[in-house]
Amino acid sequence: MSSKTPLENTPAHVPVLYHEVLQYLQPVSDGKYVDGTLGAGGHAFGILEKSSPNGELLGLDLDPTAISLAQEKLHPFGKRAHLVQTSYQNIDLEMAKVGWQDVDGILVDLGVSSMQLDTAERGFSFQSDGPLDMRFDPTQERSAWHLVNQASQKELATLLRVFGEMPGAERIAAAIIEARPLDTTAELTRVINAVVKSNPRKVHPATLIFQALRITVNQELAGIELFLPKAVASLKKGGKLAVITFHSLEDRIVKQYYRLESRDCICPPKQPVCTCGHVATVAILTKKSIQAAPDEMHQNSRARSARLRVIEKL
Repeated sequence: MSSKTPLENTPAHVPVLYHEVLQYLQPVSDGKYVDGTLGAGGHAFGILEKSSPNGELLGLDLDPTAISLAQEKLHPFGKRAHLVQTSYQNIDLEMAKVGWQDVDGILVDLGVSSMQLDTAERGFSFQSDGPLDMRFDPTQERSAWHLVNQASQKELATLLRVFGEMPGAERIAAAIIEARPLDTTAELTRVINAVVKSNPRKVHPATLIFQALRITVNQELAGIELFLPKAVASLKKGGKLAVITFHSLEDRIVKQYYRLESRDCICPPKQPVCTCGHVATVAILTKKSIQAAPDEMHQNSRARSARLRVIEKL
């Protein structure tokens, strides 16, 4: 029997695009920063280290395990780190609680973390057997099990097509309905493998299906849309917002929002006179998304799909 604690058994999380995030945020002493997806505290550690001796960080995460890991990692920074188990969507409320009106930088690293993927009991990965869970917040009522076993065939097909961008979504949904009840990730993966042939040169179909279920369970895309305007409003002039995405749906939302807020006029292109009164609130610092260097991709497979986009508050 292992003598390690549950936290010690949790796989190490490697923060993606670590150096690039710090390069764009440029943490300074006396600065205030928010890490809206704290994880194990990797990015937060770098921000606090670079903003020594007086910089502060507000770290948010829905996952209680992440909060516990981050508390251990960020312990050397003492009261400079304020950690809260909550969604990044609540950034405005949590800033108010610590008495902050605005901040110098905000980071969110979207999607699922390495430690969540590698912990079978969380049910995020098809590569290990575990319960059909996929909740970022374990206290949330509805899990992937509810979707797989209770959603209608039409609902399943829609979420697989929209959030998984999965060809043959109707056929896969029908196979899931036929195989019910399904209780584990291995059972669901067997159904997927029986219906969809995988191509070694392409993403495994189970990856896309698990992605679709996870996005739906955690209402991730709606959360991003709610968060972005709150984040910009929370920045001081010259403050930076850095967002790391991992699939096209997330990246499209971020890219479109950045473009919209960086323009003075958002009237239809053919309209001769501006009537919207919109004024640009941000400047885009990354004309194209920043990707990980080949060395990082080799060392951390999760980095291969990571995209970093950064804006500055005007």
